[in-house]
Amino acid sequence: MLRFDIAPVCSNAYRFQAAMSFGIAALYLFTPYRWVALVLAFGGILRGFVSPHKCLSYRLFSAITAKLGWTQTVNAGAKMFADKIAGIAGIAMVASWLLGSDVGNIPATAILIFALIDLTTGFCAACWVYGVWYKFREA
Repeated sequence: MLRFDIAPVCSNAYRFQAAMSFGIAALYLFTPYRWVALVLAFGGILRGFVSPHKCLSYRLFSAITAKLGWTQTVNAGAKMFADKIAGIAGIAMVASWLLGSDVGNIPATAILIFALIDLTTGFCAACWVYGVWYKFREA
């Protein structure tokens, strides 16, 4: 479902966001700083359930891409769906950290892999799933 109630977002700014998600997942997995999952959870929830335009990191990355002339707008619906998944994964990572469990490594690894794919190729797996879901839902 396309989101016309929220202004389009810059897909290249979201690639910077993918770099940030990749870094957070890497820190979570390979350092003792598991608290960084709070940043992923908060950002994902804010961008996914409220609006990407309310998030400071998205605003920063959008301004950078605009200044560089890399603006490429897309409908916000698929990107917000991806953010919802990232936010839920972040919550699972935080809960796992607080409970002293290693289960949070599973969503952290998924974020690491899919953020790297998005960062390097521009292919957003969650956005693709979003499109497929609504295509089958309409049929």
